[in-house]
Amino acid sequence: MATKKKSSTKKRGFWRTLGLIILICFLLSIFFTVIFRWVNPPVTPLMVIRKVQYGYPIEKKWKDIDDISPYMVKAAIASEDCYFLGHNGFDVIALDIVMQERKNGVRKRGGSTISQQTAKNVFCWPRSSWVRKGLETYYTFLIETFWSKERIMEVYLNVIEMGPGIYGAEAAAQHYFNRSAANLSPRQAALITACYPAPLHRDPSHPSGYLSRQAGIIQGRMSRYGNPKFTDEYIAGCQKRYKKAVAKMEKRRKARKK
Repeated sequence: MATKKKSSTKKRGFWRTLGLIILICFLLSIFFTVIFRWVNPPVTPLMVIRKVQYGYPIEKKWKDIDDISPYMVKAAIASEDCYFLGHNGFDVIALDIVMQERKNGVRKRGGSTISQQTAKNVFCWPRSSWVRKGLETYYTFLIETFWSKERIMEVYLNVIEMGPGIYGAEAAAQHYFNRSAANLSPRQAALITACYPAPLHRDPSHPSGYLSRQAGIIQGRMSRYGNPKFTDEYIAGCQKRYKKAVAKMEKRRKARKK
């Protein structure tokens, strides 16, 4: 009887300890998400991993979004997430397109939003796995809850990898074009953005034919999206347009099933 009681006590102790660890991790995730609403993340897991794996330096200089060329914002939205100001962190339209492409045997592409990429860069690691995807989803929900869209874009443009050891718009602008991020031209912003899928292997200051064409496509899209703003009124308009686009997508989906 004594042995059974000890075993039962150990089990209860184990589950209490596990529950306490989970609670602490949950509270810390909330704490750091809220803190990073105002405090700039000093370093990201990817920066540390690149430093350890390849010995890359960590070139970065934080800039407020007002000190970054608006063309970088337009290029990011045009290239990475055209519904950024309308969705709540997850773009069901992009996911639907990805699913259809995979069904049709088209080359796979990602459906991650700028919010998801920001969550991954700040809180997670680069290697894909179900665990990381789960954490990425969780942190995307948190930053969409506690941060503004402007803050998400600001963090994104300051932490994203833009070359070997180069992070953020300011470091990229200085490294590739010898100018500040505030003074980037539309073409330069498009060239830097075109490197995002493979920043370790592309150089916007010496673009290949492929990179130049991709930058041209991004520039064309930039002209269609006008001048995105972070005012409540503008975002509300984007949310309405996104809801309409989702409704149209649902109609197309139902039509495909018939």
